[in-house]
Amino acid sequence: MDKLTKQEEEVMQAVWRLGSCGVKDIVEQLPEPRPPYTTVASVVNKLKSRHFLRQRKDGKAYRYEPAVEENDYKKQCMKGFVHDYFRNSFKEMVSFFAKDEKLSAEDLQAIISEIEQD
Repeated sequence: MDKLTKQEEEVMQAVWRLGSCGVKDIVEQLPEPRPPYTTVASVVNKLKSRHFLRQRKDGKAYRYEPAVEENDYKKQCMKGFVHDYFRNSFKEMVSFFAKDEKLSAEDLQAIISEIEQD
């Protein structure tokens, strides 16, 4: 699975939130200043050609749905991130954030508890 550009990712996040939507719905979900409708339509077409979106006819318009689950994309991105920046070690990544004080002992304990529940 390819990594999305920032613009593609913003569109996909809107589609993941909405589920089934038209281009106008996506534009309304994007932060200000919103890109033009035509720009979003181009991004949608690119995402469709890359198999991130499915298209279906709804009257005269088209509706779009995610063809890739958000969690699947997140997993793939995180694996790539950990591979590229932390020598493929999730332990090294967690250690980095803990040492940088972005992750407290309480946060670490909460993570461990959550993992143990699964």
